[in-house]
Amino acid sequence: MYKVGVIGDRDSVLGFKAVGLSVFPCVSADEARKTLHQIIKEHYAIIFITENFAKDMQEVMDQYKDRKLPAIVPIPGMDGNYGVGFEKLKKSVERAIGADILFGGDQ
Repeated sequence: MYKVGVIGDRDSVLGFKAVGLSVFPCVSADEARKTLHQIIKEHYAIIFITENFAKDMQEVMDQYKDRKLPAIVPIPGMDGNYGVGFEKLKKSVERAIGADILFGGDQ
């Protein structure tokens, strides 16, 4: 059975525990990177990563972008939105469609 996990700073991830998701509080992008590799081995199908860590882990996340699983999804954390999640969505749409249909390059 596949699982859903959330990686991020403690304050950002604890609320997800209340709805039954596995949470992995980290204090640095390096720790988040190691945690990501570990939970992928444990068959997590969806992994949410707060943007404060995702912005420093793009090369690691890119290693998994063409795989069916896991789906790695950047989400805003307690400290706000860095735009990482939206940029990933925009690139995925461009790759699937062949053009930027969201903003036409005007962002």
